[in-house]
Amino acid sequence: MFLDEAVVTFSSGRGGSGAVSFHREKHVPRGGPNGADGGRGGDLILVADRNRRTLYDLKLQQHLEAEDGGHGVGNKRGRDAKNIEVKVPVGTVVTNTATDEVVVDMATNGMRYVLCQGGKGGFGNSHYTSSVRQAPNFAQKGAPGERIIAKLELKLLADVGLIGLPNAGKSTLISRISAAKPKIADYAFTTIIPNLGVVRYMDDTFVVADMPGLIHGASFGVGLGHQFLKHVERNRVLVHVVDCHPPDDSDPVANYLTIEDEIRLYSEEVWARPRIIALNKVDVIPSGEFNALRERFEAIGKPMFPISGFTGQGLPELLREIAETLASTKPADDAPMLLPALKSTFDLAFDVESSEDGFRVTGRRIERLVAMTDLENDEAVRYLHRRLERIGVIEKLRSHGAREGDNVSIGEVSFAFTDEQ
Repeated sequence: MFLDEAVVTFSSGRGGSGAVSFHREKHVPRGGPNGADGGRGGDLILVADRNRRTLYDLKLQQHLEAEDGGHGVGNKRGRDAKNIEVKVPVGTVVTNTATDEVVVDMATNGMRYVLCQGGKGGFGNSHYTSSVRQAPNFAQKGAPGERIIAKLELKLLADVGLIGLPNAGKSTLISRISAAKPKIADYAFTTIIPNLGVVRYMDDTFVVADMPGLIHGASFGVGLGHQFLKHVERNRVLVHVVDCHPPDDSDPVANYLTIEDEIRLYSEEVWARPRIIALNKVDVIPSGEFNALRERFEAIGKPMFPISGFTGQGLPELLREIAETLASTKPADDAPMLLPALKSTFDLAFDVESSEDGFRVTGRRIERLVAMTDLENDEAVRYLHRRLERIGVIEKLRSHGAREGDNVSIGEVSFAFTDEQ
């Protein structure tokens, strides 16, 4: 089943907690702390795979979660969790539903992107020894993983896109020039999903996509227009297939202009791409009518080729023109594409906001620091307070008017503000 959209919740694993342990060995009375670190949580990684053609599997499995890292035990480090790799079709665009921002465009085969990073393992108590703290009795909890509700949208990648009204003969054409076997029938909207075919011409090959038929109003979503038009965005060259002898006696030129207007309304950039006109079904139109029609299309100024997808007439000339046009356009690998934004793994910035309920501190580093603190351990809480003092959080709270006992929220945790360590 072809499916080009899915909404999935992705979660990486939490890091394992560090251990509180002290070295104990016969004849070694002052062994000291030796608590090991926790293991790292698993990443959730997207991988673009050309062998995947649909998002159907992800539609069925709407929540993917990596494992948590193992906790440190004594002086033995916790186990790192395995990463999860999720294969998606080439051309999948991932959007964060919370912000409506595009996260990554999986536009090339083999491309990998860490969508959710696993949490780092917490330090064991051996990391907290100092000249004044020789026997720390606390360890760090593992960092929480990341979670994102993402919309995955497949936009097919093809060199050539066949566009036109329903029943213009696009499916017949792709079946003649490639090994694709689309559904073909004598009624409109036979094709309801895009079909891909590989065309071999001379010593070269290129991929052709047979797009479902567009109608008037497609740019506004009429007839599932947006679902169909989004696939046209990834085509370097468009071949507009026109039925030169429509069964409803409509004007072929008017039909051509209807689809061209819809593409222009949808995207000026897509509309400006190289265009080839294929006047299809010339085997059924009287020669006198065709000559008059040909003159009208020649006036449009686009490369125009009379063909018959049924008999094969004119197909060699059309394929030659397609190959030459592709050769003169920018290759797909060099086409501009959205590169994944680099994730900041150590964001130092933080902010303080005041409200009627108290104060809220936001910032990735600060929130992670609190989440990794064992708040039930008084020694760990005092250590956290000193860290916040050194970073400048306490001073910024003071400058915003925080007083002893005021409520301070950081992440999912609330504290009573105090100046004492």
